[in-house]
Amino acid sequence: MLAGWTRIALGGHAVDVFDPPGAAPQAVLYLHSLREESPATDSTFTTELKRHRLRCAAPAGGWCWWADRICSEFDTEITPECFLLESLVPWMESAWGLGPRTLALAGVEMGGQGAVRLAFKHPDRFPVAVSVSGAFDCQDWYGAGTPLDEMYESRERCRLDTALLHLDARDWPAHLWFCCAPDDAACYRGNDRLREKLAAMGVPHTADLDTRAAAGTSYTEFMTPKALAFVADALGRVAKRLM
Repeated sequence: MLAGWTRIALGGHAVDVFDPPGAAPQAVLYLHSLREESPATDSTFTTELKRHRLRCAAPAGGWCWWADRICSEFDTEITPECFLLESLVPWMESAWGLGPRTLALAGVEMGGQGAVRLAFKHPDRFPVAVSVSGAFDCQDWYGAGTPLDEMYESRERCRLDTALLHLDARDWPAHLWFCCAPDDAACYRGNDRLREKLAAMGVPHTADLDTRAAAGTSYTEFMTPKALAFVADALGRVAKRLM
């Protein structure tokens, strides 16, 4: 764990927490991918949090897909989404004295789709969402022996719970940014479909589906500065509108 990070236990779940000196009254809720990574060990992510004076909370969730479905790998009594909304977010707001509309969602792959889905479902609570390589077609993982198989009755039920189908044509997060490498065979199609749907509905968004990572750098590491710069700018814009 890098300097500045601590780990807390909340409702029986581990959460990595970052609270830099002089932090702005805003924070990022980070949702990890199937690799179950934590930004607490990511020097690029941590550097960008410091640069933008952003607090961050990053829960450990296993392969839960951050859905509003019981996943025994995560918890047998509360869904991942309920944990975020009823336990973690209130803790962040109380511990850091955060006001309304001061939280951004961010995630990679499984976490990217989770961040966008949660923002689509609760746009007033999460006015900003960013996704890197979001796995928006999570039904493609159904039937492969993952927790999705117990969370949903069928591939179709899984598809009906994807982020795109939670988008309200009358209400959406004010600031949405997502990216995916054009050679990402697992996730590109879902990102492209999301871009097309948002454009057709007239939903403001920023999508980068053309950039490739520089040689010797992972795509996530390469796009992290852009994602967190968007978060900082968007949260700043939201704060100004609330004044």
